[in-house]
Amino acid sequence: MATQKQRLSGKRNVKKAIRAAESKRSIASMPAAMRSELGRQASAVAQRKRTGASGPKTRQELYKEAQRCNLPGRSKMGRAELAEALSHGA
Repeated sequence: MATQKQRLSGKRNVKKAIRAAESKRSIASMPAAMRSELGRQASAVAQRKRTGASGPKTRQELYKEAQRCNLPGRSKMGRAELAEALSHGA
């Protein structure tokens, strides 16, 4: 038989675990609209990889290209900014 202190501690631990699970940034805990948008983006990237198309590239791909070109301020840039900076530099 558990003491009242043990029961309270157990309830606290369960609530803490629930809060931690809810705060995780997993796809399952995201709003439906965001999940849909991520799915569309992933689908577009997969399609581009299947067909071998050269653009539009993901931010990660543009960032790697910017690293090779030694583009200053690249870590603070978004996808569109990286694409524009690389097109002006090339």
